[in-house]
Amino acid sequence: MDATSAADVRLLLTKMFDAAIAAAQPALCLPPHLPARPKGRTIVIGAGKASAAMAEALEANWDGPLEGLVVTRYGYARPCEHVQIVEAAHPLPDEAGLRAAEAIAQIVTGLSADDLVIALISGGGSSLLAAPLPGLTLGDKQAVGAALLASGATISEINCVRRHLSSLKGGRLGALCAPAKLVSLLISDVPGDDPLDIASGPTVADPTTCADALAVLARYRLTPPAAVLEILQSGAGESVKPGDPRLLRAETRLIATPYMALEAAAKLAREAGYEPSILSDSIEGEAREVGKVLAALAIESSTRKAPFAPPCVLLSGGETTVTLRGNGRGGRNVEFLLSLAVALNGAKGVYAMAGDTDGVDGVEEIAGAVIAPDTLLRARALEIDPRKSLDDNDGHGFFQALGNSVVTGPTLTNVNDFRAIVIEP
Repeated sequence: MDATSAADVRLLLTKMFDAAIAAAQPALCLPPHLPARPKGRTIVIGAGKASAAMAEALEANWDGPLEGLVVTRYGYARPCEHVQIVEAAHPLPDEAGLRAAEAIAQIVTGLSADDLVIALISGGGSSLLAAPLPGLTLGDKQAVGAALLASGATISEINCVRRHLSSLKGGRLGALCAPAKLVSLLISDVPGDDPLDIASGPTVADPTTCADALAVLARYRLTPPAAVLEILQSGAGESVKPGDPRLLRAETRLIATPYMALEAAAKLAREAGYEPSILSDSIEGEAREVGKVLAALAIESSTRKAPFAPPCVLLSGGETTVTLRGNGRGGRNVEFLLSLAVALNGAKGVYAMAGDTDGVDGVEEIAGAVIAPDTLLRARALEIDPRKSLDDNDGHGFFQALGNSVVTGPTLTNVNDFRAIVIEP
């Protein structure tokens, strides 16, 4: 393609990413799911990267008094009049998150059956709602969290461990709200949209056990702090189980999911003259391995016109993992893209974008990146070895050097990873 048409493809990729993010904005997806006003007080609590924007949307659409507190990531606060917004650290918890979690627990303690609690839960809530069980410290949770994030464990496995080390996750926050009615509004950032894994399920029952958490640590050969091991081996970390009477008045509503975001991107692609295919919204596994698989699909489609005939767009979501082997800057979306580019090896007419819909891939304030058929040639012209960058887990360094990073700033939502591969005729 010429330079102008290549720019057009990049613009299409950007517009699809923007459409996916827009579909999950709380101002759009939250109002239809609001519950009826209660006889008593309305208390708003929440945790996650989208929680402040959710609180803002709630205030704009609520016709009665309300009060409460939500905790969100640094930089993600929104102006609210009645709901206090606290910012804290992600992906590893900090003291601000600990204090916010303690305040939320206090707010919902001692409510009556006439009261209503609206819980605004979204991705990132696991680290933002930092409240360790008695006997554990914030340092213990930080150590376990860092080890799990570097191990290659899936988000479901990581959250299983988190639920059994927390005084609020795994249904414990929901139990504290009893006997008030509890309505949880969730924006999903996890494969399969299981409420148990969204922010580690603070308001839903947890069928997993301390033994399951120990099995995760053993599977990845992780040695936790002694206090963590004691909590899990003794069973003191057991969470709230299905059938617990304290959750009888608890209701959960999914208001935005990764698939909704992919559908919005697919609609835009179709309008632009491309045939979209949503491969899955729940892809997991090592980011670099997913890159290889999708590269094979793209090459087959480009050369044989099957299983997808160009011009087409292959869309997918989910949450891949990265096992840290090098000293690079991550994150999982740019690792996927770098692996994809290496496997494509300059395949003609294949372009791609991958990014995290919250605007942060790994720990960088960078959402993701884009690749084109000339990506590897441009890298080598700068004396950058793509395979070495991949081996060093340095996707961000690689794409920044090429000027191909995607920076959105805080998106105020989070429906997990977005991947789009455009295949030209």
